[in-house]
Amino acid sequence: MKCFVYRSERRADTYLYLPRADDFSTVPEALMRVFGKASLALEFELTPARKLAQAEPRQVMESLREQGFYLQMPPANETLI
Repeated sequence: MKCFVYRSERRADTYLYLPRADDFSTVPEALMRVFGKASLALEFELTPARKLAQAEPRQVMESLREQGFYLQMPPANETLI
């Protein structure tokens, strides 16, 4: 499955995965307002065996098929006291 990853210019470490280049038609308008301007960061072939830094490939593929996009948020910061 072809995958296009866009970086949010408004929110750090926030990425939007899409199955088609520059096709944001499946992304809710409210999400796009928060996400802001999107810059293409990466294009690759997504397979179940592909290693991703912060997501499970099967979960991303399922989301792309069912919703038409996958949103990757930055990991929660754990503060040690």
